[in-house]
Amino acid sequence: MARRVLVVDDEAQIRTVLRAYLEADGFAVSEAATGADALAAVLGRSEPPDLVLLDVGLPDLNGLDVLAKIRSASATYVILVTARAEEVDKLVGLSVGADDYVTKPFSPREVVARVKTVLRRVRDEAEPGPVDPVLRFEGLSVDPERREVTTANGPATLSALDFDLLLALAQAPGRVFSRSQLLEKVWGYDFYGDERVVDVHIRSMRSGLGDDATDPTIIGTVRGVGYKFLLKPAQERR
Repeated sequence: MARRVLVVDDEAQIRTVLRAYLEADGFAVSEAATGADALAAVLGRSEPPDLVLLDVGLPDLNGLDVLAKIRSASATYVILVTARAEEVDKLVGLSVGADDYVTKPFSPREVVARVKTVLRRVRDEAEPGPVDPVLRFEGLSVDPERREVTTANGPATLSALDFDLLLALAQAPGRVFSRSQLLEKVWGYDFYGDERVVDVHIRSMRSGLGDDATDPTIIGTVRGVGYKFLLKPAQERR
């Protein structure tokens, strides 16, 4: 079945161009010209799109507000499209749950490449997993199949990319990953962008897990290098 992409932009010409390139690559494409229509397409249907290309500058709602509403109720992947090139704008968007960003003017081929990279993060459900695939730690469990995280305080809500980043770290407790290694492992080889997006998502993940950045117990910072998962697997506890 073709993967579904929703293109949200108030400029009809941009929607038409992106639709043509995405459909040529085998995607099923739908369109929305406003934030309200985008929310209806994502939150108001039993089969929402797999990914949303979301323009920040919409005529009715700010794209970041649309993103926040999508993220509060859905794990659908979101790539922000912005006409503002300043790094602050990109990072603000990523901090509320975007999975990637594209800056206008853009190459349609680059956009298709970004879409493919993000969608490759979806787990391979065709491969049979172990009897119990859940990663269990003291006060935390990560279920790769259900894509659920449970802390000592109950279920944690993470964006799709934050979950993938947590899973990558939790699968190798104690190992130190550089930002570039995490970009390669989670974002993919053909990631376009600034390595600091990793820092943004680490902050977002820590917030979702209730992990104090000043004294973390789950995700540790190795200064000048990157990050590591601090908890030991349940069977290793003494």
